[in-house]
Formats: sequence, structure tokens, C-alpha cells
Amino acid sequence: MAYTYDDQNIFAKILRGEIPNATVLETEHTLAFRDIQPQAPIHVLVIPKGPYVCYDHFVLEASDAEIVDFNRAVGEVVKAEGLQAGGYRIISNAGEAGVQEVPHLHVHVLGGRVLGRMLQRAG
Repeated sequence: MAYTYDDQNIFAKILRGEIPNATVLETEHTLAFRDIQPQAPIHVLVIPKGPYVCYDHFVLEASDAEIVDFNRAVGEVVKAEGLQAGGYRIISNAGEAGVQEVPHLHVHVLGGRVLGRMLQRAG
């Protein structure tokens, strides 16, 4: 599959400094910041700095250094936000059926309360 990255998406603009953010963590390859419409008491978005559309695009085309940095950054956010003991959820949506709203890979780290079931059962 060919991936087409839109460099005008909101996360690309954040990475270029065109839109401010509440940074939680920044590394060589990753940026983590607070969601402006949090769905839980703790809601942090973690994005790679490279132009990747979704998770499979990232893991198939990113360098080993980018992949390790991104995954370690997710762990550092969980630790920094104090979510290890109480639990948390990590969500990454991909494509139309996955209801991906921004065409730049992003992981939602949510916690701070009981989050309920991940999906409602069909039927």
C-alpha cells in the first residue's frame, strides 16, 4: 500500500511550531503533548516527528531508532503521568474504518479514571 502524507495536518503544523501545544515530553524523534479535548483526566497524544500516516506505515518504513524512541516515549509518558499503578489505555486509530481523524500517526495515552469497555458489542 502506498501512503500519502498530508504535511498540512494539524500535527505537522504543531511539529513545525505553527500551532502551540502543551508539551509533556520531547525526544529526538517523538513529541508528546496534552490533548486539547481530553477524554479522560489524563489524555496525552504521542506522535513521531517523521511523516507517518498510521502505525503500520510507521513500523514498516521508520528507522529502528525512530521506532525505539517512539515506543520508549510512550512508556515515559505513562511513567511521568503516574499511570503505571492505576492503569491506562493506549489507542491508535488508522484509516476510515478506524475513525482516524488526523492523518499523522498518533497514540492516545488515557488514564486517571476507569475507562470502561473499549468497544461496545454489536447487536
